[in-house]
Amino acid sequence: MLNRVTSPQNLDERFRDAVSALRSPESRRDPGDPVRDGSTLTGARTRELFDAQLTARHLDLAARWLRSFNEGFATTGSSGHEGNAAIAAALRGDDPAFLHHRSAAFYCVRAADRAGAAGSDPARRLEDAARDVLRGVVASIRDPATGGRDKLFGNPDLHLLPAISTPGGHLPRAAGLARSLSRAVTAPWPADAIVVASFGDAGASGPAAAAALEMAGRAGADGKPVPLLLICEDNGPDATDPDGWVAALLRGRPGLRYSFADGCDLAAAYDAAVEAAGFVRAERRPAVLRLATVHLLGQAGDPDPGPAPEDAGDPLIGTARLLVEAGLLGPDDVITRYDEVGWQVRKAAEEVLGEPKLASIGEIVASLAPRRPLRVAHAVAEAAERAAGPGAAARAQVFGGQLPEHAGPLTLAQTLNAGLTEALAADPTLLVFGPGITGGGPHGVTTGLRERGGDRVLDTPPDVTTVLGLALGAGTAGLIPVPEITGLAALHTAAEQLRVEAAGMSLLSSGSYRNPMVLRVPGLAQPLGLGGHLANDNSVAMLRDIPGIVVAVPARAADAAPMLRSCLAAAAVDGTVSVFLEPAALYQTRDLYQQGDSEWLAAYPEPSSWAGEHVPIGRARIYGLGTAQDLTIVTYGNGVRMSLRVAAQLAADGYGSRVVDLRWLSPLPVADLVREASVTGRVLIVDETRRSGGVGEGVLAALVDGAFVGSVRRVAAADAPVPLGPAAQQVLVGEDAITQGAHTLLAR
Repeated sequence: MLNRVTSPQNLDERFRDAVSALRSPESRRDPGDPVRDGSTLTGARTRELFDAQLTARHLDLAARWLRSFNEGFATTGSSGHEGNAAIAAALRGDDPAFLHHRSAAFYCVRAADRAGAAGSDPARRLEDAARDVLRGVVASIRDPATGGRDKLFGNPDLHLLPAISTPGGHLPRAAGLARSLSRAVTAPWPADAIVVASFGDAGASGPAAAAALEMAGRAGADGKPVPLLLICEDNGPDATDPDGWVAALLRGRPGLRYSFADGCDLAAAYDAAVEAAGFVRAERRPAVLRLATVHLLGQAGDPDPGPAPEDAGDPLIGTARLLVEAGLLGPDDVITRYDEVGWQVRKAAEEVLGEPKLASIGEIVASLAPRRPLRVAHAVAEAAERAAGPGAAARAQVFGGQLPEHAGPLTLAQTLNAGLTEALAADPTLLVFGPGITGGGPHGVTTGLRERGGDRVLDTPPDVTTVLGLALGAGTAGLIPVPEITGLAALHTAAEQLRVEAAGMSLLSSGSYRNPMVLRVPGLAQPLGLGGHLANDNSVAMLRDIPGIVVAVPARAADAAPMLRSCLAAAAVDGTVSVFLEPAALYQTRDLYQQGDSEWLAAYPEPSSWAGEHVPIGRARIYGLGTAQDLTIVTYGNGVRMSLRVAAQLAADGYGSRVVDLRWLSPLPVADLVREASVTGRVLIVDETRRSGGVGEGVLAALVDGAFVGSVRRVAAADAPVPLGPAAQQVLVGEDAITQGAHTLLAR
């Protein structure tokens, strides 16, 4: 259908005029019979769905009424998309669904059909649904989706998961959830449930939609279970054209079944949805249903566009015509019901006006990212007890009898490999995946994991949006995903999946849904200028700007396993989203001060020591060299090794230094940082990210906020991409620059 934006007054008049012009037939159909020949939709069910469509329409009008006196804060409406009521009717109430922002009719049907609602009939449940939607409009803390933080069509009691991204951004999560349903352990959905996700034509062309279609289609073509039904609500200019642009994007994709229906024809839409949902449920394969819709209302405050063209479609008129032509309602009955529903919705709007709103930052962030460090520490201790006690035999078997603590000092890469093996053996809900992961990944860190973890170690396409979508879906299904991507540069192409979908889900579902994840990212500067700016991406500003996530940087083997255990425990206990940023240049590094000293290696800790060596999130490691009283060097990642080498030379010259390895870039270890800075009164910040927007700026701010009094100097990478070859050293931080910065401070 065409994009026919009109005004509320014109929309109301057109509906009344069109219905008044309808003529009742001489004979009528029985309510239990199909509402039209050839359809499976009964007359009685059509009347129920019509009530939901009417409620959705009046919700749009009520939102604009509320906005007229500054009490309605979200007015993007569903008028013209009420045909999605047929989609909801074709599904089961326990099918998890992600609804886009024009899904009021779907929401109302799901609410009205909810079984077991205490002492209420469908009509009462529709009133309750209207009240809940309007709570989102007025930002009431009683909104069941976000608790007043945003306006979304979500409700955990109705198995409606909030779609919180820009258009189409939620589709990778939906595809990932469909991929993960067969592995789900604690998910609240039955084994034959299907995942549903609706999106508009604006999202169909986006990169997230392309990634989701690719993920679902590829898995479906490979015969893997992907019970995913995608609903594209297309109100573009060629929506009804079988050869239109959106149709061309969706039709014929490998592994994906395609179908089409007119959203202004409730019976046709219902029959198409029943067929598509039945296919997905029976075959466990993905399908997309394109629903032609029409955009009938803009946002409140938009200029009045004037009357809509006479040929503009309207789903409500289409359903009214079905009912009148079947003899189930007369034209006057339709208008009477339209007014009755309008009165009920207006009454609900008046009721929600007085409900409380979020009034403090504490209330706003309460569901953002819970932190329970004592429970995390307890989880690590329990894992140690299991590994040393009842799980000892299984642990030995997974490692082939060659336990890592008996293998001698290990590199950072070897320690991470052992830690991941340990985690796979201990937790059956853990998944490790990424491009080329079964062959060792881009740096060989996951070598041998496939043989130890079986089908819980799997390869993915290289696209980062796909990798993160699978992780998001797996986390939603109650699993603990540990994805790996090819590098830090690649992460920036899928920032929305991390920033909005991962970090925002707990916040915008009031804690009803979580995103446990430990995302492994090899990154920071490579040695000898290999790879140019992509392989040497040294920007973490995007990561540190995301509220709620943890950013960990293990610089050496001694910290790698404890920090990994902390992140995994936090994922299981609190649903924490962690980015585990691994300095690729240090994976195989063995020496620290001189060739052959093996000082950068470390023995793998045996389970009996795990509790004692636990590294809480947000705690630094402190190294003291010489008297450790003259200079504090604050750094992380590659900077730790370089700073220790410089500090050793300073000690030989009679200057004592303490090197603070931050280990956690978010949250920063502020207490440790301020304490160690105050000891010497001189702070050198060694930051391998860029000077502008780098970690050093956060360290400086922490020192200022902590009332530090003393001298501070920064050594940071230049504000430039990292070039290929030796020229890279002109951009990146080196030992000479650290030494010069230290002497400048010591001279003060």
